[in-house]
Amino acid sequence: MGTATETKGPTVAPKRISTGSAGMDDVLGGGLPDGYLYLLEGDPGAGKTTLAMQFLLEGVRQGERVLYVTLSESRQELLGVARSHGFVLDNIPVFELIPEEKTLSPEMQYTVFHPSEVELADTTKTVQQEVDRVKPHRVVIDSLSELRMLAKDSLRYRREILGLKQFFAGRTCTVLMLDDRTGPEHTDLQLHSITHGVITLEKLPREYGVSRRRLEVVKLRGAKFR
Repeated sequence: MGTATETKGPTVAPKRISTGSAGMDDVLGGGLPDGYLYLLEGDPGAGKTTLAMQFLLEGVRQGERVLYVTLSESRQELLGVARSHGFVLDNIPVFELIPEEKTLSPEMQYTVFHPSEVELADTTKTVQQEVDRVKPHRVVIDSLSELRMLAKDSLRYRREILGLKQFFAGRTCTVLMLDDRTGPEHTDLQLHSITHGVITLEKLPREYGVSRRRLEVVKLRGAKFR
């Protein structure tokens, strides 16, 4: 009997979607591979929120459904940032998930379960429900620092991010997760191993003149980049 041989077809390059920033698209070789989870990290003021807005505005321009999930800033604060850049967010749904003041009172503290177990599970479940309701093609989650604080420990935090990755894997959705690296475990590289790609933004002060900004693609699985 003859031995069957496997015939492999040509490798199909992943579909790229524009980030809304011409410079970033150029560095990425045409944009982000569609349908994956990405980490956009950088210190406060590095430009993460601005880039995230450009990413969603480009989706709206392409006729796609988008969603901005904010865990740290209110809608009004985000609109203020948008106005400062001349952006109009009228067609971008902003889902606020910020703890109400009453939930911070002593009367609302948990006695049986650790607060992180309840609050973190509720937060991620609510985000998933909103994604299922809107059915977006592009999502921004801003920021992971709040999830990290709710998780309290690195194991629970990693498990929750893996759960989000699995959730989005079953949907046609490209996700930007923002991280300002201000949490107690900001030096942990576990997110780098979980996400499909990692982009770092830096704001570099100079002795004279304005600060300089730098963008580095740390990782982009299965795709070429500069």
